[in-house]
Amino acid sequence: MKNTIAHKSLISISDLSKEEIEMILHKSMQIKKHPPGEILKGLILATCFFEPSTRTRLSFESAMLRLGGQIIGFSDAGSTSAKKGESLQDAMKVISGYADAIVLRHPLDGAARVAHEAACIPVINAGDGANQHPTQTLVDLFTIQECQGKLNGLSIAFVGDLKYGRTVHSLASACSFFDMRLYFISPEQLTLPEYILHDLRKKGVKFSFHQTIEEIMGKIDILYMTRIQKERLAEGEYEQLKAYYILKKNMLEGAKSTMKIMHPLPRIGAIDYDVDSTSNAYYFQQAHNGIFVRKALLSLILKEAS
Repeated sequence: MKNTIAHKSLISISDLSKEEIEMILHKSMQIKKHPPGEILKGLILATCFFEPSTRTRLSFESAMLRLGGQIIGFSDAGSTSAKKGESLQDAMKVISGYADAIVLRHPLDGAARVAHEAACIPVINAGDGANQHPTQTLVDLFTIQECQGKLNGLSIAFVGDLKYGRTVHSLASACSFFDMRLYFISPEQLTLPEYILHDLRKKGVKFSFHQTIEEIMGKIDILYMTRIQKERLAEGEYEQLKAYYILKKNMLEGAKSTMKIMHPLPRIGAIDYDVDSTSNAYYFQQAHNGIFVRKALLSLILKEAS
């Protein structure tokens, strides 16, 4: 397939067609099986993280370095001119002159789109507020395909903070490409935003809402756990909701032997440590897959040839 994302930004998973998603996943598998050489030598990636990150930032930086490129950037907005009041637009215009692509994480919804409009180089959204996290969705789809052998016809349960969980927003939207059956389990206050539900209905995606994990355990192929987003809730509200859904080992009774548990991490109480030893646990493999997918994405965006 022709590389149709070369030198383009990735702001939302909806920026990609099904064919482009499949191209990225195919490239990711190629890279996992046969690591390429220093194909991005001489290029520079700016990682601009206005919010904390472990997996996303480090996997992007590791991917770029392993591909022969270089890294500039920051992991703390307090060390930048944002602390002096510099606008995001101005910062992106300046950084555009220092690098070949920008990876941006920002606490405000829509910040990645603002950055894309200001920059003259590709911008990759690494999470903007409670909005989108498209590269995590690509990692999730790659992981689902890897552990289930397919993407079409699967059943996925999303559990936890579905209102503010940007990984859920992006992945639920992407599921519409692959004929997946979705189950949503969350406190009433943290249910999926209506605009996403409207889009799923419009695309004919089958979904339903449930109160407990146990009632759907035997039906699902993927259990996608999420943490309650403390940073987006009032303190009293977080204390009320933080222990609402905790996955314990005994809750896996009745699960398919092939069912896998995923989590974008950090788990922060969402999954008990005793689940780690089960054959269903797949969240650390999911985290490690981030490097292969982000290698693929960087190589496709920064190089013409697929």
